[in-house]
Amino acid sequence: MTSVLNPSFFHRDVVTVARDLLGATLTLSGVGGRIVETEAYHHEDPASHSFRGPTPRNAAMFGPSGHAYVYLSYGVHWCFNIVCGEDPGSAVLIRALEPTDGIEVMCARRGTSDIRKLCAGPGRLCQALALTRAQDRLPLDRAPFHLSCGNADVAVVTGPRIGISQAMEKPWRFGLAGSRFLSRPFPATASAG
Repeated sequence: MTSVLNPSFFHRDVVTVARDLLGATLTLSGVGGRIVETEAYHHEDPASHSFRGPTPRNAAMFGPSGHAYVYLSYGVHWCFNIVCGEDPGSAVLIRALEPTDGIEVMCARRGTSDIRKLCAGPGRLCQALALTRAQDRLPLDRAPFHLSCGNADVAVVTGPRIGISQAMEKPWRFGLAGSRFLSRPFPATASAG
């Protein structure tokens, strides 16, 4: 039986947490899979929602570690983050999952039978898991969430984050090397380790 990740796991440097989440299993009401791609957002990072301080939209980022931060991106799709770090305002964006649990439910929600497209990208992931603002600020160590640790010895590829216009040079996007379920391939110049 795998152990549930508790709040102390998230009360560390956001970049470390983003790497360490790879391979963990995330489900919402029994639907989800293995985390294969993340991005780190530090409170002093100009690309972070928290950079200019608390607002009603980003209030969860200034709350306790190990809680959900869910926001609507461009008024179109939901994005799911995990609040973490020793200082308020940092979070890890969960960019992609390898679907493992409730695949039929995810297919119905997404309107596709292509398993590789179920959770490849933040918006697809949230649609597949039925994750919305209703889960914002909820703790991840109890229902309806289940977040358990994975294999610590996973091969990780590192590269620049996607879809931002500031601090693009930071190599704070992390993926499981060789995964077919990433939202987008890493550039050839990305580092592995």
